[in-house]
Amino acid sequence: MTVETRAREENFPVASRLLPRVHRSRLLAVYAFARWVDDVGDERPRDEALRLLDTVEDDLRRLYEGDAPRLPVVRGLAPVVTACSIPVAPFLALVQANRLDQAVSRYRTFDDLLAYCELSANPVGRIVLHVFGAATEEHLRLSDRICTALQIVEHCQDVAEDHARGRVYLPAEDLRRFGCSESDLRAASTPRRLRLAVALQVDRAERLLRAGEPLTASLTGLARVAVSGYVAGGQATVAALRRAGHDVLGRSVRPRRTVLAAAWLRLLARGGRHDHDVKEVL
Repeated sequence: MTVETRAREENFPVASRLLPRVHRSRLLAVYAFARWVDDVGDERPRDEALRLLDTVEDDLRRLYEGDAPRLPVVRGLAPVVTACSIPVAPFLALVQANRLDQAVSRYRTFDDLLAYCELSANPVGRIVLHVFGAATEEHLRLSDRICTALQIVEHCQDVAEDHARGRVYLPAEDLRRFGCSESDLRAASTPRRLRLAVALQVDRAERLLRAGEPLTASLTGLARVAVSGYVAGGQATVAALRRAGHDVLGRSVRPRRTVLAAAWLRLLARGGRHDHDVKEVL
């Protein structure tokens, strides 16, 4: 499966066709790196995953020290890093998130999950802002809220898949609060008590999206188009989870393109310039 094909399966437009080719190629290079590192963390045996993650980190340091990276996925970052002056820290954070996945399979509280999202999700938004030359402190702060929300709704969608890998991202204190057990996570359909626990996470994600949404109004041009698409994808996924009654085990819950388009248009409405284009793409 190509990077472009995998990107189209995400909840939000990773590299929209509204963007010029150079920006799309940069975003896809970043996505390819993040996806590859995730695959290492998710699909390899623990010892092999840790060795590969060490190799990725070493290769990132080679890149930033001016040496040629050995891994194709890191070499693919070189033009983006150079052109956009992206710091190494967010890439290293993504590697560290996958190291954490090899050691931590449960999260006790929602705050613990937020700390994980600081490594696993927020760095991607920070990289994207650097790609568009918009990485101010305030923009980064708002982006973190959006990216954390996107990660949380993805965890809600992937409860069964994550549990099959031995991981539970729903906070343990919330599962206990609603009387959920581990057996509920492998049921054929989602028990009401588990739906309530998922609904709580979805509500939290929606609040984070709302808190981060001012970022879309503070950006201009291509950065605004891209980030508005990410926020719209999160909003459409929240709507999809609620429409499904938070039944995340008995079905595949995906955002509707029409809902995503409507949310994207609303976010862009203040500028209005790209409204017709979004309709054409979606």
